[in-house]
Amino acid sequence: MTPKQTLALLAFSVACATAVQAECLSDAQAAEMADHYLARTPAANPENLSDADGACTRAKFNALLAPRLGKVVGYKAGLTNPAVQKRFNTDKPVWGKLYEGMVLSSGASVPAAFGARPLFEADMLVRVKSAAINQARTPMDVLAAIDQVIPFIELPDLVVQAPPKLNGPGVAAINVGARLGVAGSPLVVPAYRAERHALLDALRDMRVVVSEGSGAQLAQGKGSDILDHPLNAVVWLAGALAQEGLAMQPGDLISLGSFSPLMPPKPGQTITVRYEGLAGAAPVVVRFE
Repeated sequence: MTPKQTLALLAFSVACATAVQAECLSDAQAAEMADHYLARTPAANPENLSDADGACTRAKFNALLAPRLGKVVGYKAGLTNPAVQKRFNTDKPVWGKLYEGMVLSSGASVPAAFGARPLFEADMLVRVKSAAINQARTPMDVLAAIDQVIPFIELPDLVVQAPPKLNGPGVAAINVGARLGVAGSPLVVPAYRAERHALLDALRDMRVVVSEGSGAQLAQGKGSDILDHPLNAVVWLAGALAQEGLAMQPGDLISLGSFSPLMPPKPGQTITVRYEGLAGAAPVVVRFE
């Protein structure tokens, strides 16, 4: 092959690669995805998105959902567990918005087909007390700016026709699958520093166990599975939101991510999540109809 032929082949390869690169979903594509989300039917996969494409698509998707879902009540940090990152072929977290009505109380009954691609996972919420959380750099900084730690079973919906083909930006594009979740009894963050240190250690070292009604254990994880400490998810989120001109507000609920694999619900199933080693944390329960 001559040098001229080699250059021509390289130019053709670049042109082909450029042609298949995805971009932010068009307004029409985002509207179609939102329609599927609201109808609980699988949408076309947003494929080969860059990080910027994923963020742009998420913004369009959320703008379409907001008039139907109501006000934003918080945020979710997703893909904060390396095992879950591996499933979606990425090495970094993503974030989405939580809307009014998404968070139900422990013991709630939910249709097993609550979404187009329904799943459940062991998670945890924290409630923001102070806007200082947006400058948090350590788990202790986060603890000083929250007033509650809340057991939580998240019920995400991966929305698309082929969830295994989603990558990190694709997960961001679908608002990290935010659909529903079930919150347990809150733990109040203690006022004294020594007690806060004990709580920090317990959050890092706790064993999170997922079981079904028969008592059979389905999965387990530990606090440190999320970015070495679950409150590091909030540190990451503060930086990620700041890059887009956003900030957490007092009263916001923040979902920290997965302590367990994503699992499909079954009709008639009762799921319980326990936080062993976290003093005062009551189990959280959801029932699937």
